Amino acid sequence: MEYGIKKEVSISYEGAVQKAREELQKEGFGVLTEIDVKATLKKKLDLDMDNYIILGACNPPLAHQALEAEQDIGLMLPCNVIVYEKDGKVYVSGVRPSAAMSMIENEKLAELASKVEEKMEKVISSI
Repeated sequence: MEYGIKKEVSISYEGAVQKAREELQKEGFGVLTEIDVKATLKKKLDLDMDNYIILGACNPPLAHQALEAEQDIGLMLPCNVIVYEKDGKVYVSGVRPSAAMSMIENEKLAELASKVEEKMEKVISSI
């Protein structure tokens, strides 16, 4: 099972990061965390790499429903979206919730994962 929804985009890295934020917001997600992997690896390990950012996105109503169904589901939150450059190309990828939740035997979570996945697919396809 593929664990991500990935797309190569024909816009700049900066444009893709901005567009990801906009499309997440349209689907009810807010960005709670942001990790600039390139800057972090440079600072901590003095390594150079292409642009790479992790956006930790949360849809509060759906997150609440997930927490109601399974208290420990916070271990799997938020939904991550990545934007990165590789070989001069820009990619955007979002977690596939059905894959992440497949290891948890809880029917309510499976239903929620399906809802979140539909939203994540819209986000990625709209970028």
